[in-house]
Amino acid sequence: MSDKVYYLKSCSTCIRILKELDLPSSVVLQNIKIEAITEAQIDEMQNLSGSYEALFSKRATLYKQRDLKNKDLTETDYKNLILEHYTFLSRPVFILNNKIYIGNSKANVEAVKNAL
Repeated sequence: MSDKVYYLKSCSTCIRILKELDLPSSVVLQNIKIEAITEAQIDEMQNLSGSYEALFSKRATLYKQRDLKNKDLTETDYKNLILEHYTFLSRPVFILNNKIYIGNSKANVEAVKNAL
């Protein structure tokens, strides 16, 4: 499994974080708006993170629009929502040395820097 980053090219936070990091050329970048996440990829992320909910962004506009916070979402729901629309993935997601780093928190970005 190669090192990978799932990100959104139109997301200023993702771009800022990628610029901040000195990623080796071996790291594969996947712009999830252009190259959709596959079921195999989301399953791999879930295996590393322990749940689909951990990968899910509750800050997505569609989350609010669909009033999902008032629904009882299952792991299957989280998986299907992420596969249905890229904005449901908490971004960026880094997979480095078989470890996963999800989201844009300062602590997470520091952990990625240390992993590199």
